Amino acid sequence: MTKKSENTLLFMWVVSVIATMGSLFFSEIRNYEPCELCWIQRIFMYPLVLILGIAYVQKNARIATTTAIFSVIGGAISLYHYGLQKVSFLSENAPACGRVSCTGEYINIFGFITIPFLALTAFVLIAISSFMLLKDLKGEK
Repeated sequence: MTKKSENTLLFMWVVSVIATMGSLFFSEIRNYEPCELCWIQRIFMYPLVLILGIAYVQKNARIATTTAIFSVIGGAISLYHYGLQKVSFLSENAPACGRVSCTGEYINIFGFITIPFLALTAFVLIAISSFMLLKDLKGEK
């Protein structure tokens, strides 16, 4: 594995750790109760910490297919969730989302940075890095 691929794996792991720690900070320290869509996003982010950590230690860039799938699905859910918060025609018809509304915004920095936006950013960074790794793997063959 090249040094570039190794650094990409490390970057992906760091992003997943920061995203996981951020979500735990909001729920456990700030006491923001996650909505159902937030829980689904966590289902796709949290395993990436373990998967990417092991892949980095093993120097296994072939994990990029798995991380691409997790991040694309998680990113799609984040994008939908962000749309529920910021796009009026989506939020008007938003389904009931459990005890906590999925349209609620615990944070709203600069008028557009919300928790689903932060999750979307992390998923996009991991997806782009995964596709870069896949491209590098094809080039090695």
